[in-house]
Formats: sequence, C-alpha cells, structure tokens
Amino acid sequence: MSAELGTTNLLLGVMAAISVLEAVAIIGLGVAGFVVYKRVTELVAGLEIRQVAPTMVRVNAILDDVKGVTAKVREETERVDQAIHTTIERIDDTAYRVRANVRQKTSRVVGFIRGLRVALESVMATRHHA
Repeated sequence: MSAELGTTNLLLGVMAAISVLEAVAIIGLGVAGFVVYKRVTELVAGLEIRQVAPTMVRVNAILDDVKGVTAKVREETERVDQAIHTTIERIDDTAYRVRANVRQKTSRVVGFIRGLRVALESVMATRHHA
C-alpha cells in the first residue's frame, strides 16, 4: 500500500505543480491583457488627438459655412419672392387702371356709335314706311 501512496503522492504533487503553473499563467495573461488594454487606449487617444480632432474642427467649419450659405440663400429667396409679389401687384394694378381708362374712353365712342346706329335705323325705318 505504501507503493500506491507514493504514486498517489507523486500524482498529487504533479497536479499541485500544474495548478501553480496555471495560476501563474492566468496571472501573466491578466497582466498582459491589462498592458495591451493600456497601449490600445493610448493609441486610440493619440489617434483621436492627431486625426479625429483636426478633422472635426474642419467638419465644424464646413458645417458653419453651409449654415451661413443656407441662411443667405433663404434671405435672398425671401427677397426675390417679395420682389415678385410686389411686381405682380403693380402689374395687376396697372392692368386694372388700363382697363378702367380704356372703358372710360371707349364708352363715349361706343355710346356715340350706338346713338348713330339708332339714328340711322330710325331714318331707315321712316324711309321704308314712307
């Protein structure tokens, strides 16, 4: 039985040594993972400072320019729209005045022509009756 205990003790010793090696390996992997995490974080921060921040400044400047252009176009569009409406109102007013003037001036002529026609018809009617 002592031979069996020696073998069992040897196997237990091997298992204990392997457990210690596994613990050391896990701790080493944890430390390595933390170091890699720190380096990647520093790399991302460096990229952000060198690449993303200047790009964001340029993008914001472009967006500000677009905002300014859009506001200017909106103002000009409103100004042109107002000018068109004013011009249409003036044209409508002018057309109304022209119509009124033409009616006023032609109404006398039309009245004269109607009176002349009636006079001619009555002269013609008296000739036919006579």
